[in-house]
Amino acid sequence: MHHAEAYSTTGNGSEKVNSKRTDSTNYIPESPYGNSSKLSITRRNKNAELWDKGEIDLVCISHLRWNFVYQRPQHLMSRFARQQRVFFVEEPIVDAISDSFVDVYRDRCGVWIAVPHLVADLSQEQSETTLQTLLVQLLNDYRIKEYILWHYTPMALDFSRDLKPLAIIYDCMDELSAFRYAPTKLIERESELLQRANLVFTGGHRLYEAKRHLHKNIYAFPSGVDVNHFARARQAQDEPLDQVGIASPRLGFAGVIDERMDLELLARVADARPDWQLVMLGPIAKIHPDHLPQRVNIHWLGIKSYSDLPAYFASWQVGLMPFALNESTRFISPTKTPEYLAAGLPVVSTPIHDVVHTYGAQGLVQIGDGIDAFIAAIEAALAPRDADSLKRVDAFLESASWEQVWRGMMQHLEAVVLPKPTLLSRTIRSPLFDYLIVGAGFAGSVLAERLARDANKKVLVVDRRSHIGGNAYDHYDDAGLLVHRYGPHIFHTNSSKVFEYLSRFTEWRAYEHRVLASVDGQLLPLPINLDTINRLYGLSLTAQQLEQFFLSIAEPREQLLTSEDVVVSKIGRELYEKFFRNYTRKQWGLDPSQLDASVIARVPVRTNRDCRYFSDTYQAMPLHGYTRLFENLLAHPNIKVMLNTDYREIKGEIPYDQMIYTGSVDEFFDLRYGKLPYRSLNFKHKTYATSSYQPVAVVNYPNQHPYTRITEFKYLTGQQHPQTSVVYEFPQSEGDPYYPVPRPENNELYKKYQLLAQSTAGVHFVGRLATYKYYNMDQVIAQSLTLYDRISSKQQEVTHVNGRLHASLG
Repeated sequence: MHHAEAYSTTGNGSEKVNSKRTDSTNYIPESPYGNSSKLSITRRNKNAELWDKGEIDLVCISHLRWNFVYQRPQHLMSRFARQQRVFFVEEPIVDAISDSFVDVYRDRCGVWIAVPHLVADLSQEQSETTLQTLLVQLLNDYRIKEYILWHYTPMALDFSRDLKPLAIIYDCMDELSAFRYAPTKLIERESELLQRANLVFTGGHRLYEAKRHLHKNIYAFPSGVDVNHFARARQAQDEPLDQVGIASPRLGFAGVIDERMDLELLARVADARPDWQLVMLGPIAKIHPDHLPQRVNIHWLGIKSYSDLPAYFASWQVGLMPFALNESTRFISPTKTPEYLAAGLPVVSTPIHDVVHTYGAQGLVQIGDGIDAFIAAIEAALAPRDADSLKRVDAFLESASWEQVWRGMMQHLEAVVLPKPTLLSRTIRSPLFDYLIVGAGFAGSVLAERLARDANKKVLVVDRRSHIGGNAYDHYDDAGLLVHRYGPHIFHTNSSKVFEYLSRFTEWRAYEHRVLASVDGQLLPLPINLDTINRLYGLSLTAQQLEQFFLSIAEPREQLLTSEDVVVSKIGRELYEKFFRNYTRKQWGLDPSQLDASVIARVPVRTNRDCRYFSDTYQAMPLHGYTRLFENLLAHPNIKVMLNTDYREIKGEIPYDQMIYTGSVDEFFDLRYGKLPYRSLNFKHKTYATSSYQPVAVVNYPNQHPYTRITEFKYLTGQQHPQTSVVYEFPQSEGDPYYPVPRPENNELYKKYQLLAQSTAGVHFVGRLATYKYYNMDQVIAQSLTLYDRISSKQQEVTHVNGRLHASLG
């Protein structure tokens, strides 16, 4: 069972009424999905009309009771009930009655609750047959004709498999098979349900990762939070009577108390810190009360109403999640986490995977592994909080509401119930392509090649530009000169793996890149080296003397937080002003004091005469250019390429299994949180009637001209030609995104998109734009190869698991 809130729904109100429709027919239609090869447009139009009128019902079959605890099913079903009839079918109650029946009543939120009552002493087979009869009776009595079947338990297949809904949804809240007393047939039933389901949701990220290979239409939807409800705890509340006499500090837990609770940890915390009061709210399940640790400072207060929880939380100092690390907690995504945060509480948890990766990584939750670390985490949580901590919490909670969870599910549900008509004759479970790759740059092309050639996958690569190669694209201009359309791309790497991989697709031309900077009327080597200083100041320093020179002019900083800090701490204020400050202002539209240290940290300073811009082991250029390299990468019969195409234009028309996305992550989510800032470039290409224009490939202009640098391509390509071609680079704020702007507020904005990306099933985000980080070409290639290895290993794991499962079921 999913980690449940420790509150009942008692007192919400309900009414026993009959809302049978007046329709005379009881026809239950065949599903238009499943094994059908074409979607009927007439069928779709009828479904759309019924959906718009709210006349497609939802029948939810659950292993949970509606009035036990208020959790995921209640939050979601009550929202669905706003626009359609919802029937929530509980587990049966075995009674001392003469005849089985189903009791139906309507909750105040609008959901119809159906409670089957079975006579005692029925065999398993008789119980299943009776439940099947009662369920059909429910459909008949309430004129449930066109409906969606929503499963919370795979065991319901024993009495529901013969139904014919429009679609079957499996909302997998937890790994139920790992729970105590799980039915022996649960794994087998879940395998069958996954085969039948049109759409699958999981209650957390780790659960999604464990099951994503089992279904082609599966999405992670961690449980949300009613922010406004729990935010009441931030205000003064009337103290609940059973909490009045409890001293402070109060460390509270609210949830079902079962085999997932680390009772030993709880007892040891209470013993180690008798001044701490541990308040435990919630029902006890599958644990004998005698096994609960009894201490003066542990207070077992029982189940509480959902409406009363903010009053309890208001006087707690810390929200606790003392979960055991066992099979039953391996895949949980506790709903308590966002509820504690919404209440304004510091949170301490044992290292549950989804808590660590969703909340701990952002510093929203303290994590303690083991008794000493758990106590230390509580002590840290009890310490005064910084002024911005609640702001960070609230920024996270903006995208964590139950309303957003429901709306996200609705989008997928509508896509299943009302799919777009398509010209492609296909089965839902047989995609035309295994992968849709968005972007034909290095990230997308490397993954396309690996998936097609090494894994024998069918791949469609789309790019909105008119060419492959992304920003590394090169071509011959009108004069016959090979130029880089989007500025110079110089290949260099220390990775033998990357270099050897690319060597399969290109021959190389040896090339070591050199850059000069126009400073004080001279062209001086960059990075700054011994020759730079000697020529700038008319000196004849040795390497050892240059080290002393730098030490004499450096301005040490306690912390290197900005780009200015990095440079002045190495080479002082004057050289910073001459070589870096104005160049950075032009490039980024910001002063170096406003930019993260990482921006200039990439530029070295040398004390020798090495005038190469890079010092990597491998430095070379593709002998026949980058575009030829990309053509070779993509030259495989399993790869199809569509140019001048936005992936959104064909997303609903061409079936595929998974997506690899290399575009801007904020665009993928329709700028939900606002636009991520980038710097762009305007390129001015010119051809000169001379064999050479400048002494090296690149000359930087830090202090003059509106452009930052000029590149002459013949140095890069080695081409012999009577003319030469150069490009001038003009930084600007608008245009194609090239450089993420590394500022703290931008990183915080990206983290919101990163969370969305991590929870978006079936999509891999890779590359500069998709991960909002500047990478060199070799780093993008390495990232892509790593992602492929991860995909490949998961596929091998799936094959192995499926083989074992087949053997166990056979």
